[in-house]
Amino acid sequence: MANRIILNTISYHGHGAIENIVPELTNRGYTKAFLTSDADLVKFGVTAKVTDLLDKAGFPYEVYSDIKPNPTIENVQNGVAAFKASKADCIIALGGGSSMDTAKAIGIIINNPEFEDVRSLEGVAPTKKHAVFTIAVPTTAGTAAEVTINYVITDVEKKRKFVCVDANDIPEIAVVDPDMMATMPKGLTAATGMDALTHAIEGYITKGHCEISDMFHLEAIRLIAKNLRGAVQNTPEGREGMALGQYIAGMGFSNVGLGIVHSMAHGLSALYDTPHGVACAILLPVGLEYNKTVSGKRYRAIGRAMEVPGIDAMDDQAAANATIEAVKKLSADVGIPANLRGILKEQDIDFLSESAYADACRPGNPRETSVEEIKALYKSQL
Repeated sequence: MANRIILNTISYHGHGAIENIVPELTNRGYTKAFLTSDADLVKFGVTAKVTDLLDKAGFPYEVYSDIKPNPTIENVQNGVAAFKASKADCIIALGGGSSMDTAKAIGIIINNPEFEDVRSLEGVAPTKKHAVFTIAVPTTAGTAAEVTINYVITDVEKKRKFVCVDANDIPEIAVVDPDMMATMPKGLTAATGMDALTHAIEGYITKGHCEISDMFHLEAIRLIAKNLRGAVQNTPEGREGMALGQYIAGMGFSNVGLGIVHSMAHGLSALYDTPHGVACAILLPVGLEYNKTVSGKRYRAIGRAMEVPGIDAMDDQAAANATIEAVKKLSADVGIPANLRGILKEQDIDFLSESAYADACRPGNPRETSVEEIKALYKSQL
């Protein structure tokens, strides 16, 4: 069986990378940008770092910021209408996963109007045309939405998130500039960073992993474990290391899938508006314990990437346990809660478990599961 790897056509990395946005647009003959961002990024001047460049170059644009932290069907629908009204011919997706996911859905629907019912994009939608030309500029080091073929939308009416997987949605250009992440508060830095670690670890043990994705994921784990604590303290080295690490994790998991941690986390965000990274961080050790009987031998490489002392001298079980403890310690060190108490409500567990089992990430889990087993995992967090 052949392994498929899809990446951006072009990506820029490092300080000052945003200087490439205007030249990339003008050299291609685009004339007006539709810039998706969120209200807080606009309010605190982060969006202006890019709009100032557009203003200086005299490049027309329109900002769309009607985007919630967990973007909704309505956010996408309003965005499609705003794009059409703007007469733009390209997209700049600026922000965290919310802004980039919204931009992906808008870009897909504009070029594939037969999918204007946003729910029709769930799963692997058979779109025929690539999304509107997009440059993605992340402001968080976590989701890697700038390099993935995935996006997640919240269905408020049904109280669930749904995952869309489409090779046509990947942005043509990713601009990963650590300077765009320097104003992230500690809590958001920690949450998005643990989301990136979850991407790398789940991607490494997922059923679909391959040699190429393994290479990406192990390097991402190394970079994240080395730099997340520093990024939370806003050190330049930590920010730069996390910007690169989360992107490399995206290069891997986008192509091979994730697992039960993400499928369980999606429901928490949809039902309680729990930050996705926080949900993933709390559930990552739970998922690792659950999958240990199937994937435990692969945990040694994860622990080695995290520089667990003496891991090569341990037997498989000890190495797996030491790796899980290292994940817990990193999570605790950056201020993530140890469990779901205060978040999860027992009366919602049946609904959450059914949603997690139906989630598009669940089939990639290395261990076969069931609704009942997922219920037990949720209950273990009360």
